[in-house]
Amino acid sequence: MAERVEAPRGAAPVMLAVEDLARHFDVSRPLLQRLLAGEGRRSLKAVDGVSFEIPRGTTLSLVGESGCGKSTVARLVVGLYRPTRGRIGFDGRALEQARADAAQRRRMQMIFQDPYASLNPRWRVSDIIAEPIRAFGLAPGAAAQRARVAELLTQVGLSPLDGEKFPHEFSGGQRQRISIARALSSNPEFLVCDEPTSALDVSVQAQILNLMKELQARLGLTYLFISHNLAVVRQVSDQIGVMYLGRLVELAAAETLFTAPRHPYTRALMEAIPDLEMTGRQRIPVGGEVPSPIDPPSGCPFHPRCPLVADRCRAEMPRLLPPRGQAGTVVACHAVEEGRDPPPAPAGADQRIGTTATAL
Repeated sequence: MAERVEAPRGAAPVMLAVEDLARHFDVSRPLLQRLLAGEGRRSLKAVDGVSFEIPRGTTLSLVGESGCGKSTVARLVVGLYRPTRGRIGFDGRALEQARADAAQRRRMQMIFQDPYASLNPRWRVSDIIAEPIRAFGLAPGAAAQRARVAELLTQVGLSPLDGEKFPHEFSGGQRQRISIARALSSNPEFLVCDEPTSALDVSVQAQILNLMKELQARLGLTYLFISHNLAVVRQVSDQIGVMYLGRLVELAAAETLFTAPRHPYTRALMEAIPDLEMTGRQRIPVGGEVPSPIDPPSGCPFHPRCPLVADRCRAEMPRLLPPRGQAGTVVACHAVEEGRDPPPAPAGADQRIGTTATAL
């Protein structure tokens, strides 16, 4: 069972608690083909034992390469997938109970990755935004619904007159603002943001991120933010969890992760951030390919690519543990546990990442 990572003492009440969450997909071939080939069922472990907590009013970001399980966690949290095992608690209640209650269900919404695919092209924007309002009965009467839609469009930086247009009449950034307005229409307290800026160019990304931070401060929202871009999540996160092959390998406060990353995979992700100052600093890219989640390696899943690999790494799965001398961080790495990793860089030593994030 995965270690449960709790919110720091004295933090705000926990809005979302995930414990030993797993989702396995059956990818077996048809029965007749399996019988002829003499093989059994095959399972893809998209998420395999993830635990974390998100205090109310804060943002936890999950980052990692494509296929590491980030978006699967997002879909599990909002109830689009049923977990293979584990528990999800929403504001002190089991997720199944919360989703069964309409009053609780409206408190959780999702912003999807693709603003071109997540909006119905046949509906006007006003109807798209008003649908959750009608579904949850939040504004009685057509006039009240129109007023609420106009308020939401203004809140996300659009004009109330835009409600009469269709999605194809907007740019990608404007469509994502419409998606945010739709998510806010049910007065949620918790938003799952599945790579909401990945389909946008850099200048529009900054606008959307600033809008989300402003809405969080004004409305007291809690975010689970999914991204593969470390420079993006630094701007919006209180905590960052790094995922690899369906598991959390490091979880730390945002600034701590950037100034003193501990897991070898986290350090490799830092190396992949573009150097805008062209410093000429030598990079050490991570070698190899991401293993298949259908047939993951024994022991630590990162060991085939890790520069600090030892015999223990090949045989034993590491647990999330706090490294010596670094409070508020947990790392799943035998090298860190045994003190075989290089010391973390002094705080503020790596200005390259800060410059990249500021450029957004």
